[in-house]
Amino acid sequence: MQNFEKFLQDNLPVSKSIHPTYEKALHEMLKAGGKRFRPALLLGVVGAYNNLLIDGARHAAYAIELLHTYSLIHDDLPAMDDSPLRRGKPTLHVVYDEVTAILVGDALNTYSFEVLADAPFSDAIRVKLIRELAYNGGLNGMVLGQAIDCYFENQPLSIDDVKILHTNKTAKLIAASLKMGAIIVGEEELGEKLYDFGIKLGVLFQIQDDILDVTQTSEEAGKLTNNDEDKNSFVTLIGLENSMKEANILADELTMELNNFDENLKESLSSLLTKYINRHR
Repeated sequence: MQNFEKFLQDNLPVSKSIHPTYEKALHEMLKAGGKRFRPALLLGVVGAYNNLLIDGARHAAYAIELLHTYSLIHDDLPAMDDSPLRRGKPTLHVVYDEVTAILVGDALNTYSFEVLADAPFSDAIRVKLIRELAYNGGLNGMVLGQAIDCYFENQPLSIDDVKILHTNKTAKLIAASLKMGAIIVGEEELGEKLYDFGIKLGVLFQIQDDILDVTQTSEEAGKLTNNDEDKNSFVTLIGLENSMKEANILADELTMELNNFDENLKESLSSLLTKYINRHR
């Protein structure tokens, strides 16, 4: 991922503006780092089948990271989670103000599609990638999940409804990252299987986040923890022990599926996925 990190730093958004802090604010959360999990999934799939496409695929990986970063900025706003910390740094509405944070989020959201539109692929592939990112990051995916999450705060949901919430809010963008990698290398049938795998992986990722929220300090997590008491988190609804059981079941299923991938894909994704599949243990 070092090459991706350099690509990201070399391609930070540029704004011709008289605004004194706008461009700096655009860069703040992107430069703060993060796990880069979603870009790594896309690049892992591409690397498994065609290394010659990796340079072009970094554009798509960057687009995903831009969209994901926008979602974190908005998630931390006072109207939502009102969080002061993200990726180990003060959130944008704390460093600057709420208006700046909202507009930077808006800018990164739309810039992600500009980056994809300029990616070095055929028009047909670009359209498929844009649609995948828009569908899973927008009104039928991440935004829908966030709307459900905010609306039902302080109103406990059933565990099945919580899975629907987090399938949209968290899992769909992770699933899209895998599927977009498959689209780039022309393996669209595999893309559907990877999407289903990614949905399970995303739900596990959220259960793990809920577990880490009550077992890690804010310094360890790089974001505010013990902040989900009013939210429909897995730990809030079924407790830490049962959440661990749910995570273990999903982790074992995903490990079995990973081991059944073809050798190239398994080798390309194993080091990344084994780490994240088991990060709650």
